Amino acid sequence: KNSLDYEIGQNIYNYFKDNNEIEKIIISNNKIKQNIPDTDDIYKFYRQGKRTLVVGVKKGMKFQSCKPSANWQLPLYSGCMGQCQYCYLNTNLGDKPYIKVNVNVDDILNQAQQYINERLPLKTVFEGSATSDPLPLEPYTNSLKRTIQFFANNPNGSFRFVSKYSDVDTLLDIEHKGKTEIRFTLNTQKVIDNYENATAAIKLRLGAAKKVAEAEYPLGFIIAPVFIYEGYKEDYKKLLLNLKETLPENLKHTLTFEVISHRYTTRAKNIITQVFPDTTLPMNDEERKENKLPKIYDVPLTEIDDFPDHPFKVKIDEDMEQLVESIKQRGVITPVTLREKEDGRYELISGHRRKKACEIAGLETIKAEIK
Repeated sequence: KNSLDYEIGQNIYNYFKDNNEIEKIIISNNKIKQNIPDTDDIYKFYRQGKRTLVVGVKKGMKFQSCKPSANWQLPLYSGCMGQCQYCYLNTNLGDKPYIKVNVNVDDILNQAQQYINERLPLKTVFEGSATSDPLPLEPYTNSLKRTIQFFANNPNGSFRFVSKYSDVDTLLDIEHKGKTEIRFTLNTQKVIDNYENATAAIKLRLGAAKKVAEAEYPLGFIIAPVFIYEGYKEDYKKLLLNLKETLPENLKHTLTFEVISHRYTTRAKNIITQVFPDTTLPMNDEERKENKLPKIYDVPLTEIDDFPDHPFKVKIDEDMEQLVESIKQRGVITPVTLREKEDGRYELISGHRRKKACEIAGLETIKAEIK
């Protein structure tokens, strides 16, 4: 409703209007599901929804929190065209499998500026892919381009998003000033073939990462979820070596990595087995209890308070200088340990030297396990 009143809405309509293979429906209300077939069959509805792009206007401007990796979600999109069997969106958006693009980007960015102003003088980080993968829509929305340009000229805000796709070409020649971090989710060929339906091939993702690095964006990778199977160690080693060979040698920014194990809830398992009845995802409840692994987050340094009355004082000595140099080159190898406080901030339990070294190195975030 009203999406054609906006430039992005017009651009999307003009992009598809002459394509007779795509059905275009203009509605005067927000009753989306009644225009998608098979709503009473979750298996069919999921697949119909994944083939549906909803072009709409975001009304409410209350952003969702996105701690600890960012301060706020930036609601440019919701939903994802990928059909990854393990994806948590199968649970969170199970009744809304369609992709929605919000065309009133200027309104959203104006609201982001208000959130930035409220936190001054602290810097504010926005996550663009908490409930979506925005990259495959970029060729006909240019929403990411507009957002990246907004943050390039914003001294107190920054932006990040993650993708399993490769549509980066329209982002390479714009001025970003290092204020947007682009991350790619990677996995072994076996995992992609078995569980990541309708996503870009690993070769395309690595090629896009190379382009992003050459355009001097901050660049990161999420290896997730990690599956343990016969030969997995060799496959993940091969993946990392392939990544090393693909990326240019002299990167302007330190790479970031996040590694996440496969986890699921009982509700997620029930939905996944309905949507993908032939899935071979490892979802053995007994094994899940035995193999719980900690999740590592990127936490802003400004959100962390030192442990009060810590008995050891951090020294700025030669060892610290070496640690700072190591972090500049390779990042934080061993995450620090944090405890979430009642006020939403974090208290440092262990890793005071690593935190101080990151501050000296000029980093904005640190890898952390949250207890």
